[in-house]
Amino acid sequence: RAGKAGLPGQPFMIEGVLDFAEATTDKGTALAANDVIPGLTIPANHLILHAGLEVLTAHAGTSSNTDFDFGITGGDLDNFVDGFDFDGASVGDFAASAEGGPVMVGATDTIDLEIQAMTGTTTGGSLRMFALLVDLTSQNATDFGANEVDRDTLA
Repeated sequence: RAGKAGLPGQPFMIEGVLDFAEATTDKGTALAANDVIPGLTIPANHLILHAGLEVLTAHAGTSSNTDFDFGITGGDLDNFVDGFDFDGASVGDFAASAEGGPVMVGATDTIDLEIQAMTGTTTGGSLRMFALLVDLTSQNATDFGANEVDRDTLA
């Protein structure tokens, strides 16, 4: 799912669900440490104020050490979440925020999940990925007001 509300300059949230059974099927082999799973697509000219993870379905598998990072691949991969202990988390838990600040995205990019550590296997579980964004597209390029107003002829 994704959402967008408001005009340029107003914050809005996008979100999506990451299902680990589906991610394993998509990869074709078991998930492993250092795998990067594509997350949320961020449009060009957007500021990411905050991003995070929420456990929707508990971890399934044999891993007793499954930690995730969440950030921009090719940038700071743990900017928003650093070392979230998925196998130790419960449904409804949120990943603690990392110390990273807002990130400006000039060209379309993604916030991705990296399996930072894993022993054994992860065969199931799901996370809600979310991000709070602001569209910084110039408001001068688009007229958001009425083009004409004919108040005098209204009766």
